[in-house]
Amino acid sequence: MPSVPAQSGPAQSGPAQSGPPRPPDGSPSPQGGFGAPRNTSPAPGAAPRRTAWAEGVDRLRAAATTEPGRLRIIGAVLALLVVAFGAVTAWQMTERSAAADNVLHRSEPLSASAADIYRSLADANTAASSGFLAGGQETQATRERYEGDIRTAAAKLITAANSSEAGSASAKTISQLNELLPEYKGLIERARANNRQGYPLGGAYLRYANDTMQHEMLPRAAQLYQRENQRLNADYADAKPYPWAAIALGLLALAALALAQRRNYRRTNRVLNQGMAAATAASLVVLLWLTVGHTLARSGLDESYDHGVRSLNVLHDAQIASLKARGNENLTLVSRGAETKTLADGKTTVDLYDYNFDQDMKALTQGLAVAAGLANDSSGEKPVQAATANMKVWKQRHALARKADNDGEYQVALDRVIGSADKKPTGECFDGVDTNLRLALDHEQAEFQRSASDGLGAMTGLPAGAAVLGVLAAAGAVLGIGRRLSEYR
Repeated sequence: MPSVPAQSGPAQSGPAQSGPPRPPDGSPSPQGGFGAPRNTSPAPGAAPRRTAWAEGVDRLRAAATTEPGRLRIIGAVLALLVVAFGAVTAWQMTERSAAADNVLHRSEPLSASAADIYRSLADANTAASSGFLAGGQETQATRERYEGDIRTAAAKLITAANSSEAGSASAKTISQLNELLPEYKGLIERARANNRQGYPLGGAYLRYANDTMQHEMLPRAAQLYQRENQRLNADYADAKPYPWAAIALGLLALAALALAQRRNYRRTNRVLNQGMAAATAASLVVLLWLTVGHTLARSGLDESYDHGVRSLNVLHDAQIASLKARGNENLTLVSRGAETKTLADGKTTVDLYDYNFDQDMKALTQGLAVAAGLANDSSGEKPVQAATANMKVWKQRHALARKADNDGEYQVALDRVIGSADKKPTGECFDGVDTNLRLALDHEQAEFQRSASDGLGAMTGLPAGAAVLGVLAAAGAVLGIGRRLSEYR
């Protein structure tokens, strides 16, 4: 056998390689050999790469074809629903509870403080005119009443300033009242000083002080009162609406739990799944607590508004009307016809302060009638009825005083307004109206506090309780589904 000739060079294994040699360091060759970057773009005509979302949907669809996969989906949906129910309930009831707390502890007290500012200013003006009429015989009680009203107004203005936002309209109004208050006091002191010396200039100072009060201070105090009432109404509007979103989610969660348990029963003939039963019970407790608790809270807030806030507003207006009426009655004697008013017919001229007195008494009459209709118990009705009776006598005595003044009997008219008790003065009637209105205000304030506290108390613990029970219900649903899944392992 002929011998095979020897091969030169290194032994070769495998098929022969074509193309340029591979660089010894493994780096890509310029021609795109080993190590060249991959071309990730799809070849022409190839299907585009699917997105992660599409792949996830495919996996979910594939899982849904098996019973364990379907159970996992059902468990996730149930947990999501009950957690959402608990979270929305906690959120909505937290907002309503905070608004109810503002009604009880912030907006209504501020509204009452604003009303006290108005009342104190009007009462100070009335006391000042009464003291002026008495001249050198001004009583200590009248002087102390005036000083007490000024101190009360100043203190309430400080409270209102601390509770108002810097730069707000209320803050601006309070600042203006703080500037006008010492100006008004100065005018009253000048009126007193001139009146004691018998100078007619005292009457001019008093009328100027009254104009400052009636046209600058009281309108601003009324604006402050209206703004605080608007804030109070806004808090009521936030606290009272039903939490429909939470209720709808609760019903949906209960329906989903019922369907899941029905499905479980039909497939296993097991009546009770402890986990899902616990989730259903927890969700039902939250829904009932939410519905009943908010209904009771709404009822309490409605009662606090109807038999508290509304009555308080009407009584405040009636009290202010009586104070203004008393001040105008006094100023009628101070001015002695110096201030007149032409009526709408353009012909009839009347005393300005006597005309204002008649308008104030009409407002007082109407206010007392409304307050009597709003009173819902004897404790609220009695002081209103007593104030009404005093008002009627006041009108009769005022008519006698005006007749005496018009007949030129000024001293008789003065005695019928600020005289001693044996003269049957109108001052007694005014004091009776004012005292009984204060009693009615105190009663309605207590009614408001009771009803608003009941409304707030009905929501106590509901936000936190709903959140905790929602988490427990979700855990129960997951455990119940997990128990079924364990049967497939």
